[in-house]
Amino acid sequence: MPRTCPLIELISPLVERDGYTPTRLPGVTLMASRRPVPRTPLIYDPSLIIVAQGYKIGYLGDREIHYGPGQYLVQTLPLPFECETHASLEAPLLGVSVRLDPALLGELVAAMAEKTGEEASPVPMDSVSMSAGMEGAVERLLRTLHDPDEIAAMGPQRVRDVVFEALRGRQGGALRALVHHQGHYSRIVQVLSWLHAHYADDVSVEDLARQASMSPTTFHQHFKQVTQASPLQYLKRLRLIKAQQLLVQEASNVNQAAEAVGYRSVSQFSRDYKRCFGTSPLQHRKEERALQTS
Repeated sequence: MPRTCPLIELISPLVERDGYTPTRLPGVTLMASRRPVPRTPLIYDPSLIIVAQGYKIGYLGDREIHYGPGQYLVQTLPLPFECETHASLEAPLLGVSVRLDPALLGELVAAMAEKTGEEASPVPMDSVSMSAGMEGAVERLLRTLHDPDEIAAMGPQRVRDVVFEALRGRQGGALRALVHHQGHYSRIVQVLSWLHAHYADDVSVEDLARQASMSPTTFHQHFKQVTQASPLQYLKRLRLIKAQQLLVQEASNVNQAAEAVGYRSVSQFSRDYKRCFGTSPLQHRKEERALQTS
């Protein structure tokens, strides 16, 4: 049996439906899918994604990022990307997501010895091979989710263990870069954080460049290096993914979703949505509702 078998056995009883299942431990979410999902745009908050069964392929620019059993994804920035899910009724995708809390990251980085010789340009999203330490930390976290008393007493420590192991892994440098606030990467991180709070506002590249204390040309160059998209491409993709969430999860209608994410024209919103997702927003909403009730 594969080494991840205990993780499968621990996740299975806790998920009753496809999609994301919140747990009683803040920042920890379970994932399940009993059907394959074709390549589609989505966005993850900064988090660690551990897949126990099934696997995913992420597409970011010209990069292909595989993560499945024996690997975990380190997502340091909220980057829109495209993702393909491989799963079936017989072998559903099962996984757990641990949100990266900036305060916890800062505390752990301050406590750990300073690393030298780290890459000059951190990679904001990549898969990492599962170490024995990380697998043990994830297993302890999942066992805790089965016991309310253990969640209350030990839950935060279990999350801390998982994040600590990620800091010791190959993507530890990218995680530390979120804390050190140095260089162009840090300035782009700050702009991305602002965009995610103000994506419905009227935004220009010049405004964003001023926030980053860069010229528009320099800002555009560094922004694309980090996100694999231009600032305006990134903003459009972010708005459309947020609109998808409103349509599917929040029961908004098409007009409400378009307005909520900053579109002044519903017809333009529908055209952009269909180009992004391959179907109209109304049809997408109907299809997802049908799947949820089937």
